[in-house]
Amino acid sequence: ESSIMPSIRPLRPELQKVAIAKLNEVPEKLDDDIAALREWLKQQPHLRARTDDQFLVNFLRGCKFSLERTKFKIDRFYTLRTKYPDYYLCHNVDVDKQLELFRLGSIILLPRPLHDNGPRIAMLRMAAYDPSKYTFQEINLAAMLMQQIMLNEDDDAIVNGMISIMDLGNVSAGHFLQMSPSFAKKMTVFQEEALPLRPQGVHFINTPSGFETIFNMFKPMLSKKQQGRLYVHGSKWESMYAQVPKQYLPVEYGGENGSIPELIKEWEQRILAYRSYWEEENNYGADESLRVGQPVDFENLFGLQGSFRQLNVD
Repeated sequence: ESSIMPSIRPLRPELQKVAIAKLNEVPEKLDDDIAALREWLKQQPHLRARTDDQFLVNFLRGCKFSLERTKFKIDRFYTLRTKYPDYYLCHNVDVDKQLELFRLGSIILLPRPLHDNGPRIAMLRMAAYDPSKYTFQEINLAAMLMQQIMLNEDDDAIVNGMISIMDLGNVSAGHFLQMSPSFAKKMTVFQEEALPLRPQGVHFINTPSGFETIFNMFKPMLSKKQQGRLYVHGSKWESMYAQVPKQYLPVEYGGENGSIPELIKEWEQRILAYRSYWEEENNYGADESLRVGQPVDFENLFGLQGSFRQLNVD
């Protein structure tokens, strides 16, 4: 089997350099790493996971080639999505229903990565949806249609991680009321323990009064490293441009990084092409009754008391 070249998208030279320097990638060892992971998955009675080369290598890269961390993350990825389908897309996904929420454009990925060879940029605009009609939980779930395509296909994001810009202009009390501690916890645990994506920063702009309360609730749930990557800019755009130059924002913000309505249309086409992927997803997942060894302590994992289990995630 190892004589067959693994079917993995070749990284462009700049990204390959980063993967070797920062993610501990050893290109000639890729075959062995994938084989080891595949062998391990065969021995997990509770997991039915995808095992294609690209899926496995994306997780390896997202975990800096630590085999143990990769196993942990793949396990969590299937376990959490199977158990909490109202928070994370997994089974019986109704693409058309989710697309309606996606089209509101509250969460969109931009085409040019930062500095053109850096992290993928996500733009979140809370006020783009009406909180009397939808919850942020529903909006976030729908965005996973796009997130999954990124996890599968976006080498810039897998290698360089991502940054998020959260525009809180025009948000109402209704929006804020939806950011409950338990919802925030569902997001942070998934981000830190299940996704092969390294968050490189979250920038809050147009922050209204009262934002601190929510921010202070959310912050302690993150690892110390992630806490140091949260930037609150108030209404000081210049302070944000120092880290994310204006040209990397959408044209609606005076930048050169796509127009939001057009990006929504482009993503919609990509999402529609993923229908069969979501059909196939019904064949994968986790069955806790078959797990060997310690059961997952879900209560403790999402409990809001005490300090958050800290994983050193980059």
